[in-house]
Amino acid sequence: MNEPKHIDGWVEVFQSGIDYEADLVRDRLDDSGIEAVIMRKKDRSFSLTQGSMSRIHVMVPEARQEEAISLLSAEVPSGEELDRIALAADPENPSKEVVRDQDERAEANADNGTGEVK
Repeated sequence: MNEPKHIDGWVEVFQSGIDYEADLVRDRLDDSGIEAVIMRKKDRSFSLTQGSMSRIHVMVPEARQEEAISLLSAEVPSGEELDRIALAADPENPSKEVVRDQDERAEANADNGTGEVK
């Protein structure tokens, strides 16, 4: 990546020519608590898929640039590791953390009158 773009307090941390790739990066940043936006420079008049007129930039606030770059450069688990994690998960027996969160939500709903009466 060349020198990152800076626009009104936002800085580029990723660029691509593929829409879904930029969307995935933005979603990964958002899921990690880093606000991110996409700036598309694609020319919709022409079906360009290469060059400067087809660039898609993922931007974050300048104060979060290093954190975002660190997150994006972190090693992604391999397919085998993801398979192992998925197979080890037991949807019939959620972790205590998940159960506690569900109990807290149910209690909050009961407090505000939206919970179910049993």
